[in-house]
Amino acid sequence: MIKLNKNQQMIQDYCNNHSAMNSPILNELEKHTWNNEEIPQMISGQLVGNFLQTMIKSMQAKNILEIGMFTGFSALKMAEALPKDGKLHTCEIMEKHAKTAQSFFNKSQDGHKINIHLGPALSSLEQMKANSFDLAFIDADKINYLEYYKRCFMLIRDGGIIILDNMLWSGSVINPETDDAKSLRKTGDFIQNDKRVFNILIPIRDGLMICIKNEK
Repeated sequence: MIKLNKNQQMIQDYCNNHSAMNSPILNELEKHTWNNEEIPQMISGQLVGNFLQTMIKSMQAKNILEIGMFTGFSALKMAEALPKDGKLHTCEIMEKHAKTAQSFFNKSQDGHKINIHLGPALSSLEQMKANSFDLAFIDADKINYLEYYKRCFMLIRDGGIIILDNMLWSGSVINPETDDAKSLRKTGDFIQNDKRVFNILIPIRDGLMICIKNEK
């Protein structure tokens, strides 16, 4: 998450206070993450979570793919917006985070909708069926973002949506110097030139890229 100055923080707080509130279990999970994780700012948070829920509700999605679960906030947030028979498959490489997430999923009435795939995401994605997902959310290691995007494009149906988090990387994608920033810039440029999707990059938190797969 990008660092906010006082005025920016006040604006974000105002937005949070005028948006749908997190459920009690999500508030508990968020508090646990900030109290126990070394880099708690990796959590997606209320506004990004609400945006994901908005997409799910508006397109009546039933099958979701997530790459990069962390402690499970975004996964559980999305699961809450899914119908009773909806399913969310989430990929996470760290066993510690998977255990934390599962412990909170077990306490939620929506946790049964979530299936955790532990291990490298690229390996997990190879086992999934093409055109089987309505929406994909990418928020994992930045070096592999372009490959994640390409794999997700094959896995979502026509008219489906791919959302990539951190696509501004605190603005460093404008003049990228680090490997992560260069990878995100390369991904953004690739998407901008990908005629198979309609895309928009919006400055929610650290930048959300939304890509709608064109109907054939």
